[in-house]
Amino acid sequence: MTATLRIPAFAKINLHLGVLGRRPDGYHELRTVFQTISLHDTLELERVRRPGIDLTISGAALDPGPDNLVWRAMESLSRELGLGGGWRVRLHKCIPAAAGLGGGSSDAAAALLAGMRLARRQVEPGRLAEIAAGLGADVPFFLVGGRALGVGRGDEIYPLADGARHCVLVVRPEGAAIATREAYAWLDHKLTKAATNHRIWDSCARSWSREDGDLLNDFEAAVFGRFPRLRQIKRRLLQAGAAGAALAGSGSAVFGLFRNLAQARRTGRQFPDDQVFITRTLSRAEFRRLTTGKRV
Repeated sequence: MTATLRIPAFAKINLHLGVLGRRPDGYHELRTVFQTISLHDTLELERVRRPGIDLTISGAALDPGPDNLVWRAMESLSRELGLGGGWRVRLHKCIPAAAGLGGGSSDAAAALLAGMRLARRQVEPGRLAEIAAGLGADVPFFLVGGRALGVGRGDEIYPLADGARHCVLVVRPEGAAIATREAYAWLDHKLTKAATNHRIWDSCARSWSREDGDLLNDFEAAVFGRFPRLRQIKRRLLQAGAAGAALAGSGSAVFGLFRNLAQARRTGRQFPDDQVFITRTLSRAEFRRLTTGKRV
């Protein structure tokens, strides 16, 4: 029980994020297109004889206890598979928290994938998706990777064909953080009313569009009004030649799609006071290959 598996946990951007209205259960109905990018955290996972979960985190000041999604993921997996013993997990964070990049959700999904490989046991895909959705709405996407359509709360996932490869410049103002719950509360009152059929079908059509420059994020109107710096960043990315730019998830990062690495790097130098990440989109095949993990 001493083998250790190292696995990356990749970030995501939303090429389309439409919030259609509030559902009877209190959640919001979404139509979103997820896209994996190469920015990632790193997990090292080890099975140990002593029961329990020993989680240590570097690179960010996060709670390593039972409220952490990785901790919860390992607890759920052990219970599902009826495993004895416990887990030692080392998580190194590179994806900024509360930035709309899905770092915590990706960490949880990576923990599930790595845990199954170390245990040499598999959970049926439908059941695994249920476990992931119970951890968080974005978690099921990170079991799939690449590009995918998310509906419902964003937890019902339909893989899409890979789009054109892009360099992605992610810019996050230093110290900025937006809680998803707050961002939903800021949405325009009309947006949270029952959606019309016109809005639903328009959102679906744009969700399935293959044009990456045609980005949409319904959170922008609410978030940019409170954080004008984010609007300025989007404008500068477009002025620098980005094929498209948008708020990442519910914020607080903004991303731009660029044709090549040199252009992304030049543009990144325009933001010396912000966190800047130069990354790229990942195909589903790349995601699957890289998330098999490496024994160390």
